[in-house]
Amino acid sequence: MAIKEGDFIRLSYSGSVGEKVFDTTDEAEAKTAGIHSENAIYGPVTICVGQKHVIVGLDEELVGKKAGTEGTVTVQPDKAFGERDPKKIQSYPKNKFSQKPVRGMPVKMDEQGEGTVVDVIGSRVIVDFNAPLAGQTLTYHYKMEDKVNDPLDQLKGLVRLYAGRELEIALDEGKATVTLPPGITYDRRWLLWRGRIIHESFELIKGITEIVLVETYKKPEKKEE
Repeated sequence: MAIKEGDFIRLSYSGSVGEKVFDTTDEAEAKTAGIHSENAIYGPVTICVGQKHVIVGLDEELVGKKAGTEGTVTVQPDKAFGERDPKKIQSYPKNKFSQKPVRGMPVKMDEQGEGTVVDVIGSRVIVDFNAPLAGQTLTYHYKMEDKVNDPLDQLKGLVRLYAGRELEIALDEGKATVTLPPGITYDRRWLLWRGRIIHESFELIKGITEIVLVETYKKPEKKEE
């Protein structure tokens, strides 16, 4: 049966610019490309087709394909990270930065958001707020591993996709209970995407009527003297 928008699938992929891989679900390929992260979870990701959980050009490519399909798609900038906008390159006085700015340093400016220092000229700092791959044509090699029908697996997939974590989750008669590990309240990524995870769980996953986030703290045992 062909995959349609709203279906959940497990997807493996590698994205590249020319011969350079910039993103992949394959750990061995990430190591070969020099982009491996010890904190990343590798292996196929669970996404909902049509929800822009992956780049738009790849998302559109998946519609109408069958589980098990492998393919390659070329994605133009307008369906990737957009065209480069010269207006998003701004100049700031060096004293506006709390630490010494250097080329390649990520920065966050209140009025523009997150950008990258591309040059330091005298007392001026040039910051580029375009996405790093803006203006680039991308190539994705992908495999649609299988369709994901189980609501619990769908929810676990959303958590991993947005939070970059695998959490303990139970689902019983529409009530999803998510057990949170100690310290997650300090995880910026979790705090940023928690609301989206909850919203999409209700909107995209059939049968979920309640989500409970459980935090448990145990009193540390005293060491014997």
